[in-house]
Amino acid sequence: MKKFFSFLSRRSSWSVPYFIFLLIFIVLPLFLILVYAFRNQEGQFSLENVKTFLAEKETINTLLYSIGIALINTLICIILGYPTAYILSNSKLNQSKVMVALFLMPMLINVLMRTLATVALFGFLNVPLGQTTLIFGMVYNYLPFMILPIYVVLNKLDKSYIEAAQDLGANPITVFVKVTMPLSMPGVVSGIMMVFMPTISTFAIAELLTMNNIKLFGTIIQENINNGMWNYGALLSLIMLILIFVTNIFNDDKETSSVGGLI
Repeated sequence: MKKFFSFLSRRSSWSVPYFIFLLIFIVLPLFLILVYAFRNQEGQFSLENVKTFLAEKETINTLLYSIGIALINTLICIILGYPTAYILSNSKLNQSKVMVALFLMPMLINVLMRTLATVALFGFLNVPLGQTTLIFGMVYNYLPFMILPIYVVLNKLDKSYIEAAQDLGANPITVFVKVTMPLSMPGVVSGIMMVFMPTISTFAIAELLTMNNIKLFGTIIQENINNGMWNYGALLSLIMLILIFVTNIFNDDKETSSVGGLI
């Protein structure tokens, strides 16, 4: 009993439940994806799924199309989200937490409910569902995820850097380009990660806002898994993981270079 209480008294012991959760619900599923991706229907090691993916031009085109939609969505979210976060963090609006909460409130509503409401709105306005409504729905759903990290970084920005630049004679535009923007890059990078990859892997938004006429890569994964093609679906999921890994590396390098340029 004393050993048990001694174990609980150590601060590091409280990380054990998190470690177990991480092992069961993150490490193990990722390992199973890797195993299933390189197995055939008979359970033997095989590159058959890779050959199938390379031979299916429709799947590759869907992946490329999904990346294009994700780039458009991310760019629009940055264009709309950065000025919004900047205004919220540099004006009297920042003193009102209610105003900030209004911008972030959509994050508290289930994505399916938001999407269904958008579909109903387009139906009321007699707007045909297609690529335009898909992009609108993507921006509507993911814009708060771009605003939040940028706002947090800008709100915690050390104002002494800005004051120092102003004391050296820099005008407001120079201060923003040379100081504020480079220092806010961590928030922008986080926003890109929270918008770009979910856009590629989502399927519910695309199905509802296009009546399943436009498929994204996440839809292809869902259809294969629902049809019992676990191995091929696992390979497609593995490709998504590789994209996430590559995007992380690219964003880390971009963030480092931006901060390094400031220094």
